[in-house]
Amino acid sequence: MPGAHLTAKFDAQSVPAQANSLGAFSLWLAPESAGGPYTLTISGDGPDLTLSDLLIGDVWFASGQSNMEMPLRGFPGNAVLKDGDKEIAAATNPKLRLLLVDHKGSDYPLNDVPDTWTLCTPETAATFSAVAYFFGREIAAKENIPIGLIDSTWGGTPADSWVSMDTLGTHPDLLPAFASRAHFANEQPTLREKIAAEKAEDAAARAAGKPLPRHPWHPDETSWSPAGLYNAMVAPFTPMSIRGFIWYQGETNSGHDRAPYYTALFSALIRDWRMQFAEGNLPFYFVQISSFNSPGEDWGKVRDAQRRTLQLTNTAMAVTLDIGTPDNVHPPDKQTVGHRLALAARHITYGEDVTYASPLFRQATSELQPDGSIAFRVWFDHAQGLTTHGQPLDAFEVAGEDHHFVPAQARIDGDTVLVTASGVANPVYVRYGWMSVVTNNLWNAAGLPASTFTSETWAAD
Repeated sequence: MPGAHLTAKFDAQSVPAQANSLGAFSLWLAPESAGGPYTLTISGDGPDLTLSDLLIGDVWFASGQSNMEMPLRGFPGNAVLKDGDKEIAAATNPKLRLLLVDHKGSDYPLNDVPDTWTLCTPETAATFSAVAYFFGREIAAKENIPIGLIDSTWGGTPADSWVSMDTLGTHPDLLPAFASRAHFANEQPTLREKIAAEKAEDAAARAAGKPLPRHPWHPDETSWSPAGLYNAMVAPFTPMSIRGFIWYQGETNSGHDRAPYYTALFSALIRDWRMQFAEGNLPFYFVQISSFNSPGEDWGKVRDAQRRTLQLTNTAMAVTLDIGTPDNVHPPDKQTVGHRLALAARHITYGEDVTYASPLFRQATSELQPDGSIAFRVWFDHAQGLTTHGQPLDAFEVAGEDHHFVPAQARIDGDTVLVTASGVANPVYVRYGWMSVVTNNLWNAAGLPASTFTSETWAAD
């Protein structure tokens, strides 16, 4: 109630507070060593409130679209987690606490959510983000601290929806987000009729014993509103102290109208969240979208945009080209994804001496070959022990000034790759892994696959 006097007691601490004119209050407890369980008691003007079995540790905020959302039980009829039943059965973990955020959008920032923390059990883990769970399980085990995981995800959502209006409305290079929203909005007046017609086609196909026709995917209107998911699923958590973010998104931004500005948008999202949480350059570890047969979209451009985002401090990227499934946008191997994110956190955040980064493009230099042709020598960071594990090295392409790329021949030479293309007389640019599906990969000695890249100053539209 307004003006109420309260006292919070936690371990040996006793901290007073007074509610404001709206009946809201906040208080801060001094840091304590990781561990527990502890009890928190709030007493004063009104009934006492006691919360028990509390742990002190690190909280990680997991967000993105369906590949981060995909739970241990998978998406029935759509995607199954590798060893899902075994993972669920073994999911009792007293060092983990889980908070699953309901799907919700809002036109303005909210200050609370109705969702509650739960113990990590087979029942709660089954519906929780598999990537976040595997990440948290490894961090808790390796660092010997309790880990709280917040799963704030929504499948099929663009990054535009996860950025605050504070940022979207003050950066001119993000105006395409509103243009994409306008295009989406213009399609809504006839959406009901389109869906009804598609259902009628499905019914006719079933009656005739024929395969169901393919229809375009129709996103939820609420989830595609610029800033809408930030307002409802991120903003309520900004007063919290967290350890960092893990993020898996980008597939929905691979359309021709969205991919070209993903570098600016994703970089703005990271800066935005750091600003809103007001804890400095919080760690932001993210997953590069994987291999998937998606004709007509720019998956290579999005992957390269994600790579370029690594210019921001305290970021790292888990490359997943080698574990994608060409016919399903939801790869089953989420254990490897969580592990690669955890490697970044273990090295950068917790200071372990572990290799965490994939080979990342540094530069390409031209070399005159004995036959008079020009080759590119591609230099990488984190490239010790380059190998293809016996596969052909066929994901490299070369282009001239016209940006028309053609397949190239490539071979490993120490920690570099030498690339030639007989069909390009004056090669200017080289790129790798630009196609939607990369079947043969390049790894470093730590078993981490090389990232998609282009040597162009910007990705050709």
